[in-house]
Amino acid sequence: MVSKEATVYIVDCGSTMGERSHGRKQTNLDFTLEYIWDRITATIASGRKTAMAGIVGLRTDGTRNDLDSEDDYAHVTVLQDIGQVLMSHVRRLRNELVVSSTEAGDVISALVVAIQMIVKECKKLKYERKIVLVTDARGPMQTYDLGDIITKLKEDDIKLVVLGVDFDDAEYGFKEEGKDANKAENEAVLKQLCDDCGGTFGTLAQAVDELGIPRVKFTKPVPSYKGFLTLGNPEEYDSAMAIDIERYPKTMAATTPSASKYVVRSDMGDATQSTMTMNGEEAPNGSSDGLAAVKNAMTYQVEDPEAPAGKRDVDRDELSKGYEYGRTAVHISESDRNVTTYETSPGLDIIGFVDKNLYERYLDMSRANLTIAQRSNEKASMALSSFIHALYELDSYAVARIVPKENKEPRAILLAPSIEPDFECLYDIELPFAEDMRSYKFPPLGRVVTVSGKEIKVHRNLPTDDLQEAMSDYVDNMDLAAFGKDDEGAPTEYMPMDETYTPMLHRIHQVIKHRAVFPDTEPPPPYEILTRYSHPPDELIKKAQPALDRVLDAANIKKVPPKARGRRGRKEAPKPLSELDVGALLAQDPKRKHKRIDPKNAIAEFRQLIEKADEDAAVQDACKQLKDIFFDWIRHSVGNSGYGRALEAIRVMRDEMAEMESPAIYNEIMQDLRSKLLAGELGEGRSEMRYLIVVKKLGLIKASEVPGGVSDEQATKWRAAG
Repeated sequence: MVSKEATVYIVDCGSTMGERSHGRKQTNLDFTLEYIWDRITATIASGRKTAMAGIVGLRTDGTRNDLDSEDDYAHVTVLQDIGQVLMSHVRRLRNELVVSSTEAGDVISALVVAIQMIVKECKKLKYERKIVLVTDARGPMQTYDLGDIITKLKEDDIKLVVLGVDFDDAEYGFKEEGKDANKAENEAVLKQLCDDCGGTFGTLAQAVDELGIPRVKFTKPVPSYKGFLTLGNPEEYDSAMAIDIERYPKTMAATTPSASKYVVRSDMGDATQSTMTMNGEEAPNGSSDGLAAVKNAMTYQVEDPEAPAGKRDVDRDELSKGYEYGRTAVHISESDRNVTTYETSPGLDIIGFVDKNLYERYLDMSRANLTIAQRSNEKASMALSSFIHALYELDSYAVARIVPKENKEPRAILLAPSIEPDFECLYDIELPFAEDMRSYKFPPLGRVVTVSGKEIKVHRNLPTDDLQEAMSDYVDNMDLAAFGKDDEGAPTEYMPMDETYTPMLHRIHQVIKHRAVFPDTEPPPPYEILTRYSHPPDELIKKAQPALDRVLDAANIKKVPPKARGRRGRKEAPKPLSELDVGALLAQDPKRKHKRIDPKNAIAEFRQLIEKADEDAAVQDACKQLKDIFFDWIRHSVGNSGYGRALEAIRVMRDEMAEMESPAIYNEIMQDLRSKLLAGELGEGRSEMRYLIVVKKLGLIKASEVPGGVSDEQATKWRAAG
């Protein structure tokens, strides 16, 4: 069960927090809020009602707290009581957490108010209690009752975290020069307070710097299987092995948050109406985002000639499930559904063993799980330990069949022993069945064999000795194994596994957090740690450049000239590196500009005509000829047998017209093709051809692709079904 949390953030809003210290472009308060917003939005993202937080403003212009009748608690404002924080609260707090016009307000008094809030909310219940104080320590501080505060923090098990703006921190390597005497004294008092109550004391700069380091989420494991690990059949043989075990996931893949669909509520015009949440419930504290969840309504229709529009609605209960087999829907009734169920019973049965050195790692199919003996079962622990040591000493793995729950499909898994000084277990990974294996044969990379079986040592596809040596040197120069530096400057691994994070996952979280607080500003750049390993270090590239140059020389690498593009309505033929005009060799009677295209060689001859055409009329004639040909292919196609040739002809025409910057010719032909397909003039049941054109992205040429193309709206309208 997830534990309950109660955290109170004390934010110093005094007038001194409006300064910009040590060359920062933002005020000290904005610098502080970077940390506060990150922690609050992380709590909101968890969606847990048991993760509660409260906000206390220190050195505010006003006063509002349960102890405000006493002068010592002036300029301390409870901005948010302890409870679940919602997005509406964040927007309100953003307007309230601003720099005040006063320096009055006692840090210790704010600490007492935070303790009072936690005691009032949590009482004697089991909570994880925490107070986070962020201040520049430049306000007044009364220390006469620190002893009672320390005692209370220890009694209620409240963890205190003090983060100071420009506080000295020897471990972080920061010391503020010319520090104000009052700040230095207050800083020392707060540090001693943290030491006495077992709290955490540090400088805010370090906390902000560490915001970019993703936090690995640890969750309480849930067993995926509880039962027996068997070898043989215990029900028939006394010599069979049966051990009570529990199986848990070792790792879980973190997934990116999915987007949801919302619409602006239509009743937002009346400001006096009760505010509702996205789920249609009453919003807490009268807050609202003005959005409503999109609700999908699904209807089922069948063809009925007597119904309007030829279709009528039917209830879901009147339908039967069909399974797709090729292009045919195979119906299986509910009464016959039990035939499709493979009846199994839960179990983990060992079916064989394999030598550790013979197992191929590419066979792993899933995330890792671990198997331990049943808790508080000494007999099972001893038996499983014996089995683990036997596998370890014999350098073997066990192959097992697992069924986690009744009637679940069986899986084959590999059990590997793991022995540590204080922990023993079996790690398992899913194995493929025969149907999961795909075997492909490729020609060897290190040798060339002729049709007659002769092996050739020297070939253009085989690397020379010089190239092999140059590439080997280049790989050695790009080695990252010892390129990094540890804290003492000694060589170490450049990319430790525990410091590499999924950029997409954590970048999305970063953007969501930022937009939650600042919806109208652009997202910040990605954290440096997310992009650090996306490219090799510049120093290493510079070091390996001579080795790369030797590889280029040995491989005789030449730069391919860019593809020329026509500037006056037609493309220029690229000049081959061999200076051999292949087009002239293949062309038939190149002097004839208006040659008829042979349907048997339509695409090649169309390209030849386009290449030789120097007038718009010749281009239009070639396109018209090709149009008539692929129209004929579609019209006389048996099923979809002719669609492939027609699609290739359309693709070639589209590419040629786009490169010649003449999209109008192609778009006119495609408009004609669409109208004929919809009208059935190219044969009945040819709607699949239009669908394939859309799927292959061969629709109209848009203006965003080539000047003179159609608008996005016209292209979308062309893709529409009717």
